[in-house]
Amino acid sequence: MRSYLDFEKPVAELEAKLEELRAMAAQGDAVAIGDDIARLEGKARDALLQLYANLSPSQKTQVARHPLRPHFSDYAASLFEEFDPLAGDRKFGDDHAILGGLARFRGRAVCLIGQEKGSSTETRIKHNFGMARPEGYRKAVRLMELADRFSLPVISLVDTAGAFPGLDAEERGQAEAIARSTDACLSLGVPNVAVIIGEGGSGGAIAIATANRVLMLEHSIYSVISPEGAASILWRDTAKAQEAAMNMKITAQDLLRFHVIDAIISEPPGGAHRAPEVAIGAAGDAIEAALNELDGMDPAALRKARREKFLAIGRNL
Repeated sequence: MRSYLDFEKPVAELEAKLEELRAMAAQGDAVAIGDDIARLEGKARDALLQLYANLSPSQKTQVARHPLRPHFSDYAASLFEEFDPLAGDRKFGDDHAILGGLARFRGRAVCLIGQEKGSSTETRIKHNFGMARPEGYRKAVRLMELADRFSLPVISLVDTAGAFPGLDAEERGQAEAIARSTDACLSLGVPNVAVIIGEGGSGGAIAIATANRVLMLEHSIYSVISPEGAASILWRDTAKAQEAAMNMKITAQDLLRFHVIDAIISEPPGGAHRAPEVAIGAAGDAIEAALNELDGMDPAALRKARREKFLAIGRNL
C-alpha cells in the first residue's frame, strides 16, 4: 500500500480517483472510461513532477525519511553479489545499525559498509533505527583496515539520523569511536566512495562518508544536526524545524553548490520510494563511474586527494 507524505495530498487525491476508475473498469466496460483513466493518469503524473521539482528543504527531509525509501539491505541485495557480512568490533560486541562485509560489485571485489534503518517495527528495533553505538564505528574501522590490507575499494551507503545518543554509547566512547572511524577513512590507501541514500546525520554519517567521492541522491539530506535538533537549540522550539531546514543548507543541491559533495544522483519522479529499482540502479551507475575515475591512483595520491578535498571545504565555505 502506497504511503503519502503530508505535502503529497493533491497527488494522493488524484491517484485515489484513478484507482476508483480502474476498479470500475475491471468490473465493467473498460473502453467507456478508458479516456478518463488516461486523462487522470496524465494529470497525476504532471502534478507529481511539478510537486517534486519544487520541494522545500523541509519537504526533502520528509522524503529522505520516507519509510518505503530503499535502505542499505535493498542496495546490498540489488547491486552487490556474494555479499558476506562480517560481525563484531573485536572489543565489545556487534552493532546492528552499521552493517558491512566483503562483496563483489560489477566485477570488482569491494568492501561494503552502511547504516541499516530497518523496514518493519521488528527490524527497526533490531537495527536501532540506523543509529550506531561505538562498536558499530569500530566495526567499520576493522572493515576499512581489512580492505586496505587487501587493496579493496570501500563503498559506504549512508542513511542515519546520527550516532546513538544514549548513555551506554557515551560510556563506551562514542566520540572517540567516530573520530577514529573518520581518521580510518582519511588514511585509506584504496579508493572510497560514499553515497548519502537517505539521511546523512552529523558525525554518524561523516564517520563512514569521509571519502574520495561523496555522492547524494537527489532528495536525500546531509547535515551536522537534524532540523528538529537545530530548532530546539536555536529557538527552544522544535516547531521551527521547517525554518531551520531552510537555513541549514542540507539539500543535495545546496551542498553541491558549496562543493561539499561531488555529484547528485537523480531519483525517479516522486522519489526513490516510488521506483526503488530505478533509484538503486542509478546509484550503482554513479558508484561505478566514481570508482573508474579513481582507478590507477596510487595510495599516496588517493590519501592526498582525499585530504585536499576536505581541507578545501573548510577553506572555501
